[in-house]
Amino acid sequence: MRLLLAEDEQALSKALTTILERNNYSVDAAYDGKETLEYLEADNYDGVILDIMMPKIDGITVLQEIRKKGNLIPVLLLTAKSEVDDKVVGLDAGANDYLTKPFNSRELLARIRAMTRTQTVQGNSQLKVGNITLDRATYELSSPSGSYRLANKEFQMMEMLMSNPKNIISAERFMEKIWGYDSEAEINVVWVYISYLRKKLAALHADIQIKALRNAGYTLEEKE
Repeated sequence: MRLLLAEDEQALSKALTTILERNNYSVDAAYDGKETLEYLEADNYDGVILDIMMPKIDGITVLQEIRKKGNLIPVLLLTAKSEVDDKVVGLDAGANDYLTKPFNSRELLARIRAMTRTQTVQGNSQLKVGNITLDRATYELSSPSGSYRLANKEFQMMEMLMSNPKNIISAERFMEKIWGYDSEAEINVVWVYISYLRKKLAALHADIQIKALRNAGYTLEEKE
């Protein structure tokens, strides 16, 4: 799952990015409202963590702008303010939730899970294709033969494949969704991670496989 973090305090932004990436989110960081709107033009995120007090364009205005354009992406507002009026303004502008600084990282993660839950299939934490199950809560890929706890990018790639079985996902789409536009990684890193996942599926005696379609991408299908 890919998040946009809009926070102008760089030390806090860096700390939050580390926490989120350790919990298997991909994160892009923006440091002012103008940059935030530019990132959102890509329409490639599952949620936004949006600080209210930002330079150039404040968070409330950013929120109002994206809602005017019909963008219903889940938004969690962050602010040092605690007054009720500020919360009301933010929620009336279209925020899904509101968190006042300072906050506990576990509460932040819980609120992100809550606001993005409608993005998952029937709010279920587990994806199942064939004899393979992916648990979004524990990041475990399992079958009756055993289980593996997937690393960040392995988990995100497998989540994309299992959420879209039989659909072709291009290497470019994996790069955009997981590594992000600002990544310096080469596109062949996708093949490397596909190889890791194939080995784990083989070890789990999976009855599904990741197939490569020349010049098109990858798809998750049942074994013939």
